[in-house]
Amino acid sequence: MAKAKHFMSVAELHKKTAEFRAVCTRAGLRITPQRVAVYQALIKSKRHPPAEIVCRTVRKTLPNISLDTVNRTLLKFVKIGVASVLPGSGDPKRFDGQTSNHHHFKCTKCGRIIDLDCEPFENIRIPASITRKYSVTRKTVYLEGVCDSCKSANRQRA
Repeated sequence: MAKAKHFMSVAELHKKTAEFRAVCTRAGLRITPQRVAVYQALIKSKRHPPAEIVCRTVRKTLPNISLDTVNRTLLKFVKIGVASVLPGSGDPKRFDGQTSNHHHFKCTKCGRIIDLDCEPFENIRIPASITRKYSVTRKTVYLEGVCDSCKSANRQRA
């Protein structure tokens, strides 16, 4: 059974930030207040935000940060492996700061994207016809449908 992932405590935020700093150091990326703020806004978000939402959040503490800086920073995070761009989410790009292997469900009514842990998805076998041609580094499942909130709202209107 798939279950929604939980979100982090202050202790988890500090731990993830320390891990982020270590990854940046290994990648030769300077650790700036802007990068830390963008990273923390991303990993604290429950919504897999586009760059515009991350920028709005970061501007609460760094009011002069530009959307271009936030977008370039998020793309750099993808490149060093501390974030990912969600597939199939359409424009604008939606980012995910959760790097552990997990899957996603997108509501086609409200647009919400929900993290899922689902053991059967972890055990998907990749056919030999694919592994002979390609080097698979990650398996993710992306589901679309109607979320529980939108289903409830539809039932109440009926």
